[in-house]
Order: sequence, then C-alpha cells, then structure tokens
Amino acid sequence: MKNTITEALIYEAQGLQDDALLVYRNILKIEPGNKEAVSAIRRLSGLRKRDPNLNEQMRDFFINMKSDEEIIEFKRWLIRL
Repeated sequence: MKNTITEALIYEAQGLQDDALLVYRNILKIEPGNKEAVSAIRRLSGLRKRDPNLNEQMRDFFINMKSDEEIIEFKRWLIRL
C-alpha cells in the first residue's frame, strides 16, 4: 500500500503522531521533494519536543537511522536544541 498525505493526516487527527511521522518519512523516501511531508515532519517534530521522553526517543531514533531523510530530521532536531 502506498503511503499518502491523507493517511498521515488521519493519523494526526487521531493523535497518532508517531504513525503519522512514519508515513511522512515513507513519502519522502519515494518523493524526496514533497513539501507537504517535509513541513509536516517539522511540525510534528516540534510537537514531540514537548514530550519529556524526547531525549530517549531521539537517542533511539539516532541509533536506528537508515536514510538521509532521517539524518536530516535528526539534524533539524539538534538545531532546535
């Protein structure tokens, strides 16, 4: 099944930010220039910033990064610190 912006928005509406982020990242793997997905990842990463477990989540994210998109997202997170 192809991931879509609509699917990610539905996850967001349900409060499933991690699932939405996964869909947006999958979209970027197929369409690296997708501005909606990039914008959404930035927005949702900001929401995650308020999470008290963020440092542990980002550590795990860092350890498991596999794509250039994930590296870019991690760099953006570091810049916001």
